[in-house]
Amino acid sequence: MDDITICEERVSAGEYIEFLKRTDLGSQYPKERFAERILKLVKNVSISLVARNADGLVVGVLFGLTDFCYWLYITDLGVDRAYERRGIATKLMKQAHELAGGEKDIAVYLIANEDAVPFYEKLGMKRADDVMQYNHIEWTEWTVE
Repeated sequence: MDDITICEERVSAGEYIEFLKRTDLGSQYPKERFAERILKLVKNVSISLVARNADGLVVGVLFGLTDFCYWLYITDLGVDRAYERRGIATKLMKQAHELAGGEKDIAVYLIANEDAVPFYEKLGMKRADDVMQYNHIEWTEWTVE
């Protein structure tokens, strides 16, 4: 982690799309109006944390929505495949929680990819069965390449 820096910053849509190609995170987005929607995403999230290597390459990203009072919803958490298992995602989660207001005040929610559940459980998160959904959008699954 010595060569990785994490900062609050707005990453460009183009840089985020390039990052998605190096992660498994890109498969969470529908194909419909992808570029247009990513542009809105990077501009509008409440919390935008970016991890960069010594060369300035984006190697980790966390986006979250929060009221800075009670809750934080993590919309995106990903790490470049070449940088996995270095503690980047854990640091991103902890920093986001602190930015939102800290663990004494802020509850954290997210939708986890099944493969990521052990990671979130290691952070102390538990499965919830009280989440509701309303989703009537057109959604063609694909992977950003």
